[in-house]
Amino acid sequence: MEGKAPIMRRSALAAIAAIGSASLLIAGCSKADDNKNENGNTKSAGANAATKGVVNASDKKGGTLTYELSDVPDSFDPGNTYYAYMYNLSRLWARPLMTFKPGAGEEGNTLVPDLAAGKGVPSDGGKTWTYKLRPGLKYEDGSPITSKDVKYAVERSNFARDVLSLGPNYFQQFMADADKYKGPYKDKSAKGLSSIETPDDTTVVFHLKQAFQEFDYLVAAPQTAPVPQAKDKGVDYVKHIVSSGSYKFQSYEDGKQAVLVRNENWDAKTDPLRKQLPDKIVVNLKVNPETIDQDVLAGKAIDLAGAGVQASTQADVVTDPDKKAGTDNTFGGRLVYMAINTKVAPFDKIECRKAVQYAIDKVSVQTAEGGPIRGEIASTVLPPDIPGYAKSDVYATSGNKGDVAKAKEQLKACGKSSISTNISARSDRPQEIDAATAIINSLKKVGINASLKQYPSGKYFTDYAGVPKFTEKQNLGLIMMQWGADWPSGYGFLQQILNGKAISQSGNTNLAQYDNKDVNALLGKAIGTQDTTERNSLYTQIDKKTMDDAVLVPLTYFKVLLARPQNYTNLVSTAAFSGQYDYLNIGVASK
Repeated sequence: MEGKAPIMRRSALAAIAAIGSASLLIAGCSKADDNKNENGNTKSAGANAATKGVVNASDKKGGTLTYELSDVPDSFDPGNTYYAYMYNLSRLWARPLMTFKPGAGEEGNTLVPDLAAGKGVPSDGGKTWTYKLRPGLKYEDGSPITSKDVKYAVERSNFARDVLSLGPNYFQQFMADADKYKGPYKDKSAKGLSSIETPDDTTVVFHLKQAFQEFDYLVAAPQTAPVPQAKDKGVDYVKHIVSSGSYKFQSYEDGKQAVLVRNENWDAKTDPLRKQLPDKIVVNLKVNPETIDQDVLAGKAIDLAGAGVQASTQADVVTDPDKKAGTDNTFGGRLVYMAINTKVAPFDKIECRKAVQYAIDKVSVQTAEGGPIRGEIASTVLPPDIPGYAKSDVYATSGNKGDVAKAKEQLKACGKSSISTNISARSDRPQEIDAATAIINSLKKVGINASLKQYPSGKYFTDYAGVPKFTEKQNLGLIMMQWGADWPSGYGFLQQILNGKAISQSGNTNLAQYDNKDVNALLGKAIGTQDTTERNSLYTQIDKKTMDDAVLVPLTYFKVLLARPQNYTNLVSTAAFSGQYDYLNIGVASK
């Protein structure tokens, strides 16, 4: 999922949440009520404490929890989102079949049943998966949640791409008979998609066209959170979402604010994961990034995006021992990269793409992003904390500072002495803009003249970078991107950015529009391979093939530097959501 994930969402998932900086101190967990300073405020538990355990553990109820976001999310609709932070937050009102256990590091990657009573039961060699729902599940209005609502949720989110295009389309790609189904807004029959069966109100059976050995991870996406068909309004469902979680919407103002309150029909007996601590949860949108940092440091808000503090704030917190003690620095299973659009000339030619690869001074990009504390220089598609990673550097340059001579040599082989193109970045992400500017400076030295085009992150995929026709019309040959795995495997990382079948006309995340038959075949083979070691070796092959084709420029293996709001409880940095704090059970220390 887009680190935004990313997929979304996205991004996102890592084998373990690594410690980001050796200079930061490690501290254990602390309880909120036993961790006060002389002013009565919660003391810091120490740097990186939330990457090792839960900080300010508490079951105290009450108070208002505030999230702030610098732009707007793609959507609050669980079936129409792909930002990692929305996968994280949406679990408050939308319970998927499976989810991830709140916990630090590797523990945060543990799959646990959510709406389902247990993990999926595979049969037919992994082509059929059966789930039983927990008994007694209810929506916010007290009506029962049934297996038909899960089936409908998958149908609307994956088979109506002209209406809901923002999430991934795994189910559309892998369900049997998917090509025969037109989606619930066009096909009004009661049967719906034939390959999802609901033999009774608590059983849902998925029939796939091929074996999918990681299907439990797939149903952890919010696309399996139930939606009552009678209440669905298509793209307008976001205005009146029916909650299946511990919180429900009290109000929603598009582009401004969402307010959540306790769902009185949520029953803790049906939900061993959620605690329902705050009285109210407020999500404020379009807040200045620097203001967000100030509010977080003051203990008044959480940065919803979970992308870390701004560069100016970073300089302040890392040089102040007291402030540094309240930070968490970790890998997030993410890659910061630049996609080279293979459908925009002259980047349809591999030599021109290789010229870009050799030209970029990655050290200058790393510096623009905030230095080593914000990411290690990358040379592969898979980050080191995703299975299938193998160290490699196809376009190595001295000191990672680029090689003008090799770049010009490739440019000449491409039949060009110069190139004019555009590069896109998100307008509300200063570090991404700075990184793109550093790239522009590198490219200029070899005769590639790139102009920066800025677009808001909330519409980046729906209207701009994720719309192939737009990118081709606007000569967007280079596209800034950050990506995290949809689940902790090579497939969960690679599928939506490399498979030709994942290319969408809106909400597209395969920004290079890369459609290589060998890579597509390897991805299909991998997900059907039961042996984990063999499956991971296939992911390594895919990474190598992609780099040989020069369609992505890995820039840095992302690391996040989070400021930890001291007045909030149950803070734990989870690998499951790109190193963000797990949003499921955060509470308020002082009402």
